[in-house]
Amino acid sequence: MEMPAVTECAVDSCVYNREHACHALAITVGDPMHAHCDTFFTAPRKGGSPEAAAHVGACKMSDCRYNTDFECQATGISVGARHDSADCLTYSPR
Repeated sequence: MEMPAVTECAVDSCVYNREHACHALAITVGDPMHAHCDTFFTAPRKGGSPEAAAHVGACKMSDCRYNTDFECQATGISVGARHDSADCLTYSPR
C-alpha cells in the first residue's frame, strides 16, 4: 500500500513548509475529535529534508470516509488553515 502524498500545505508558518510543500517524511492527521495536522509546529528555522515529499503516515480520524483501520486511503491530501490550526482539508466525515 502506498501512503497518500501531502499534495499541498498552505500553512506557511509550519517548520516543514517550504513554498506550499510539506517536507516532513510523513505526517500524522488528527486526534479523535479534530482533523488537524498533528505534525505541525513552528520554530525559528525550517526543518525536514528539502528533497522529501511528505506522505500521510497515520490518520486518527476514524469517521473520515478515507480512513480504513487508521490508514488514509485518499490519493492525496491538502493541509490548510482552518479553525486556527493546520487542518487536513481532505477530511470528509462519513
